[in-house]
Amino acid sequence: MIRTDVLDQLPVRTAVPALERALDERGAAVLCAPPGTGKTTLVPLVLAGLTGGGPARRVLVAEPRRIAARAAARRMAWLLGERTGGRVGFTVRGERVVGPDTVVEVVTTGVLLQRLQRDQELAGVDVVIVDECHERHLDADTAAAFLLDVRGTIRPDLRLVAASATTDAEGWARLLGDAPVVEAHGVSHPVEVVWAPPAGTVRPPHGMRVDPALLTHVASVVRRALAERDGDVLCFLPGVGEIGRVAAQLAGVDAEVLQVHGRAPAAVQDAVLAGPSGGRRVVLATSVAESSLTVPGVRVVVDSGLAREPRTDHARGLGALTTVRASRASGRQRAGRAGREAPGAVYRCWEQAEDGRLAAFPSPEIKVADLAAFALQAACWGDPDASGLALLDPPPAGALGAAHEVLATVGAVDATGRATDRGVRMSRIGLHPRLARALLDGADEVGGRRAAEVVALLSEEPPREYGDDLAHALRTARRGGDGYAARWRQEVRRLSGALGAPGGAAGGPDDVAVGLVAALAFPERVARARGEGAFLMASGTGALLADGSRLRSARWLAVAVADRPAHAASARVRLAAVVDEATARLAAGQLLFSGEEVRWADGDVVARSVERLGAVELSARALRAPAPGLVRGALLEGLRREGPGLLRWTGDAAGLRLRLAFLHRVLGQPWPDVSDDALLARADEWLEPELSRAGRRADLARIDAGQAVRRLLPWATGDAARLDELAPERIEVPSGSRVRVDYGGEQPVLAVKLQELFGLGETPRVAGVPVLVHLLSPAGRPAAVTADLASFWREGYRDVRAELRGRYPKHPWPEDPTTTEATRFTSARLRRG
Repeated sequence: MIRTDVLDQLPVRTAVPALERALDERGAAVLCAPPGTGKTTLVPLVLAGLTGGGPARRVLVAEPRRIAARAAARRMAWLLGERTGGRVGFTVRGERVVGPDTVVEVVTTGVLLQRLQRDQELAGVDVVIVDECHERHLDADTAAAFLLDVRGTIRPDLRLVAASATTDAEGWARLLGDAPVVEAHGVSHPVEVVWAPPAGTVRPPHGMRVDPALLTHVASVVRRALAERDGDVLCFLPGVGEIGRVAAQLAGVDAEVLQVHGRAPAAVQDAVLAGPSGGRRVVLATSVAESSLTVPGVRVVVDSGLAREPRTDHARGLGALTTVRASRASGRQRAGRAGREAPGAVYRCWEQAEDGRLAAFPSPEIKVADLAAFALQAACWGDPDASGLALLDPPPAGALGAAHEVLATVGAVDATGRATDRGVRMSRIGLHPRLARALLDGADEVGGRRAAEVVALLSEEPPREYGDDLAHALRTARRGGDGYAARWRQEVRRLSGALGAPGGAAGGPDDVAVGLVAALAFPERVARARGEGAFLMASGTGALLADGSRLRSARWLAVAVADRPAHAASARVRLAAVVDEATARLAAGQLLFSGEEVRWADGDVVARSVERLGAVELSARALRAPAPGLVRGALLEGLRREGPGLLRWTGDAAGLRLRLAFLHRVLGQPWPDVSDDALLARADEWLEPELSRAGRRADLARIDAGQAVRRLLPWATGDAARLDELAPERIEVPSGSRVRVDYGGEQPVLAVKLQELFGLGETPRVAGVPVLVHLLSPAGRPAAVTADLASFWREGYRDVRAELRGRYPKHPWPEDPTTTEATRFTSARLRRG
């Protein structure tokens, strides 16, 4: 029996007529409704005609998480008085509960992508709702882009709804062709904010690590909230590990402690969503409870202020989650959970002053995540560079380029970026392309079942108590009775089914199979021992095993999981498998280099015949007669690193370079740029033939740089002959001295004794630029600086004369220097003639 009493109380009901009109008129709409208003449960039922008396339609609802998909389907089935698998069903990875009468199907966005790749028309589907689109998950953005493509080309009748828990809907409305925005307002009660920062210092999160001191503080705030407030407590934590640690610290509280996350058993999820059953509850949850799930009975929220977002983790070679400060938008969503049913309170575990410095919204995944899976989806869709996809944010060019390199390495795309048959098969397995490669190629080597077992371990990292030895973790999972082992077995069945056939021979020990499959997934992380538990990965990153690890005696490892602590030079190995050199060569064959290597190292040319697996050197011997072209390249690399100072620069050569730099700055072409970068870029023009004759650092030191630089002078235009006219090395002053000009600064400098300029009315110029005259005392010490000599004689000379005539009485100090003959000598010497 349909629970009409519950349906009638859902606040979103008032917005349904406007939503139906928008879909009838425009075929697309954006629905904004706060969590708990019924947008995820009532709206699909109405649009499917299961309630409200509308026409019958088939509705597909896309949720960002498996837990949310299951919960939404169960809630809708309950509202209809049915069990899932009837008129309402769901499909998530590895689990499908639908029947012949199903008209509303809830799927994850990942499943929706797989379905679109197989059937672009979505035959039989009338309406698609992309739920929680404000969370900006990459799969949801991609699915929406594909749906818009389908609607614009082959299914104009397909109705689209972008459902959001926030009012930040303008971008989605534009994306859907200026679609109408329909808003539903929920029942909101006041929520008191209590600032509850830790008393001591807490280290900021890094990678997946959260300071245990913060978790202890969060547990104490939960206890405080239980003592100060009525009702259930909902506590937000970043991940499963933190939930488990806080749960352990809450042992003995007078409340039932429940844990809600994507890995939680279905029975626990159902218990949380069913509401209170008598006593008080503490629900420890990840951000899934911000908007995807509504937890009844909550009056208090304790917010740790942390969340997990994807990042491209180069130390792991795979997209990974990292702990970040939750955005202000997330903070509002979390706080709102306390005011759903009555006035409530939120305890925020950070300083009030920090709040304004938080990010306004979570980072869109497309901006920060590993894009290999997205790039493969786009390639299979027929748009390798994603330029034709309607996306709120374009993929960063660098990240997309790196993703294409990964796809090319695993054979998923061809030289044009188009998906190969192998790439299409990879995309349909529902794994990261690296893991899909390990599954397909590993099946040929170790058998389909064992390849599936290892890849299932790699797709969801085992609990820490399984240890850091991947082979040991495999044996633990096989015999395990915990929740992880149950999920692992389910994933093994799915992956085995995706292979279709068992794959190659299944002989050989588990340890060999595990190592090979892990190395196929992460070839750049095969690593050779350096001693004392230290390894060097093919990527060039160091790796360290924990003290006491059973892997410390291994010569080679395939590193499956690693992280790099802040400011650490090496990554910490979390999960790895023992391999041998032959396995490393097989799995990372694309990184194998064998040949002559001539490079600049330790300040000179090093020439060797080497064999290397990425950064891991396998063998090396000195080369007696390296190829001249390689030597020349190494010498140029040395010049790039250490600069042209490797050449022989005499005083005259350095002066010539400064003069040319001045003319280039003042006059431009045809006077050459003689900066380090410019000289190296034109090495062929001025360093030959000397560079090609050189073989080592000492040979560079013998090259006359001044003679070489003269080759860059504008001989062809005839301007080279004007060098001494435009930028003379020396200027003759009235005393007859030829004084060197210093071109090292922004303005040429002429440093000359004051008496030698008597009679000179105007400042000397070079290339039309007045020199900066440094007027010196008879002893050669600075007395004055001027760029306007005429002005100095009129206004500055009197003071200088008064100061210096007493100190140097033997030298002439006329009252009018402009009419006095310049001299290098004393007054007595002048009288003697």
